[in-house]
Amino acid sequence: MQTQDRTKVTSVDAAIAASQNYLLSIQYPDGYWWAELESNVTITAEAVLLHKIWGTDKTRPLHKAETYLRREQRSHGGWELFYGDGGNLSTSVEAYMALKLLGVPATDPAMQKAREFILERGGISKTRIFTKMHLALIGCYNWRGLPSIPPWIMLLPESFPFTIYEMSSWARSSTVPLLIVFDRKPIYITNPSITLEELYTEGAENVRFELPRNNDWTDVFVWLDDAFKLAENFNLVPFREEGLKAAEKWVLERQEETGDWGGIIPAMLNSLLALRCLDYDVNDPIVERGLQAVDRFAVETEDIYWVQPCVSPVWDTALVMRSLVDSGIAPNHPALVRGGEWLLNKQILDYGDWAVKNKQGKPGAWAFEFVNRFYPDVDDSAVVVMALNGVQLPNEELKQAAIARTVAWIATMQCRDGGWAAFDLDNNADWLNQLPYGDLKAMIDPNTADVTARVLEMLGRGNFSIDPSNFDRALNYLKNEQEPEGCWYGRWGVNYIYGTSGVLAALSLVAPQSHRSNIERGAAWLVSCQNADGGWGETCFSYDNPALKGKGDSTASQTAWALIGLLAAGEATGKFEKEAIDRGINYLVTAQRSDGTWDEDYFTGTGFPCHFYLKYHLYLQHFPLTALGRYRAIFSK
Repeated sequence: MQTQDRTKVTSVDAAIAASQNYLLSIQYPDGYWWAELESNVTITAEAVLLHKIWGTDKTRPLHKAETYLRREQRSHGGWELFYGDGGNLSTSVEAYMALKLLGVPATDPAMQKAREFILERGGISKTRIFTKMHLALIGCYNWRGLPSIPPWIMLLPESFPFTIYEMSSWARSSTVPLLIVFDRKPIYITNPSITLEELYTEGAENVRFELPRNNDWTDVFVWLDDAFKLAENFNLVPFREEGLKAAEKWVLERQEETGDWGGIIPAMLNSLLALRCLDYDVNDPIVERGLQAVDRFAVETEDIYWVQPCVSPVWDTALVMRSLVDSGIAPNHPALVRGGEWLLNKQILDYGDWAVKNKQGKPGAWAFEFVNRFYPDVDDSAVVVMALNGVQLPNEELKQAAIARTVAWIATMQCRDGGWAAFDLDNNADWLNQLPYGDLKAMIDPNTADVTARVLEMLGRGNFSIDPSNFDRALNYLKNEQEPEGCWYGRWGVNYIYGTSGVLAALSLVAPQSHRSNIERGAAWLVSCQNADGGWGETCFSYDNPALKGKGDSTASQTAWALIGLLAAGEATGKFEKEAIDRGINYLVTAQRSDGTWDEDYFTGTGFPCHFYLKYHLYLQHFPLTALGRYRAIFSK
């Protein structure tokens, strides 16, 4: 080995050791890893509103939420959907609302700047449906301008072309409680009571409270909404009370013992709003558990208080374990044993909503969160299987039985198109995204390249098998999903770098010969978008503008994804893009801080493309370690 290469290996060794030490130092005593999951300020703003509506605001440190909201305001006056986006209208309106609810006057300089930002972008009338809904709850928007959702949809039989189970799991768990809220159309008086008339560009007296029209076929939904509203006005909604009772029953049945609903804040907040509409008492144990569940999603420091959209301990734990094994930690290391045993205890052996469409599958999957019996997902389950498969536990028989259950369950979750979705089977009724209610375009959960790739990578790493014809269908799905440039779309990570990395990691294991050209094209695309500093980055705007595929400032997590993909492609083809890989490794080694960590401001996780993004605070730690570990394992030979 040449001196230059020997120096590089030494620096890689040091970077790996520092990263390992850091990750081992932050493991929780119970065995899991867990870090903050950051989104935008609307989650916190809506939590403030919820506590004001329930009258529980005095028992929470909401004065620190004011500090948080002020800290997150940008120099242009608005609040961001993701770091560096220039500010987002709906996000800014909700932050402004929350600050007013917390007693900040409209004359405050921060509020004046925010108001200017909001009015320049069209004001409240141009915000999303769910922002308007939260304003309507306190009389700052008229319910006439929101879509009607007839409660009788709860009563539709499985044989009907549409039921609530055609919605994605997150849309379903958030929408069923809103059937009650949208029917009751409550207006709550808060303390302090507020108005937001100053945020209407056209003047509050001139607002037309109506659904927007697109002047195309989708306007049929607006006409239907007019009919629903007419039926509401004359109390002619069929099976109204029966539908509301069914929605209430559904919500109550899906509350976890810990108080959570769906493992996500929107479902939790909406369920608590529904209970408020039904006149549940604040001291009712169901309500108390729900409010406490929201509290557990909160992050409080000496100065600030904010609320996470979700928590990710299962996901974090499995990915950290994989990075430690990939970087050379012994499979029976005590930390990995504790992590593996914690994961085994989190396997879900109950039937969930997935079973409505999947009549063959038997329970045995994992969810994202600490507790979420009804919504395990394919992506988490596949990663947990790979994490467990890579470690050695005292009870290997128990581990193998758990893995076998999961692989069998995942096999039954394959969609008609040949791929896998996150939570449900064949959840692809795209017309739902055209509903006025669905303006986030996140009403469905279709199969995606990144989740499909994760399943195939799991099969390859564990030498597991599924029906050969179904395996071929999955490969064909990935082949057809490849973009003309050679990349793949990333549904759950930003964006084409994430998707391409995942597919290359899978194809290199399960189809290196038959799909060699696909692998080579994917690797070539990754090389083509490497930045001058040796790293890779991609802006969240690539979801809005495909011309931005693979373009953006370098980040540690996205650089690691690109390297993972290139290393996998090189192993599959025998042709490593050595110069690009070395430059990427050098970027990671150079960017690492003295405590073994990396830092990045950008959001690289995706909730809903174009509308909701996430920053996983562990992505920038374990993915670089995985990349460095795999690099060393390959080139130290």
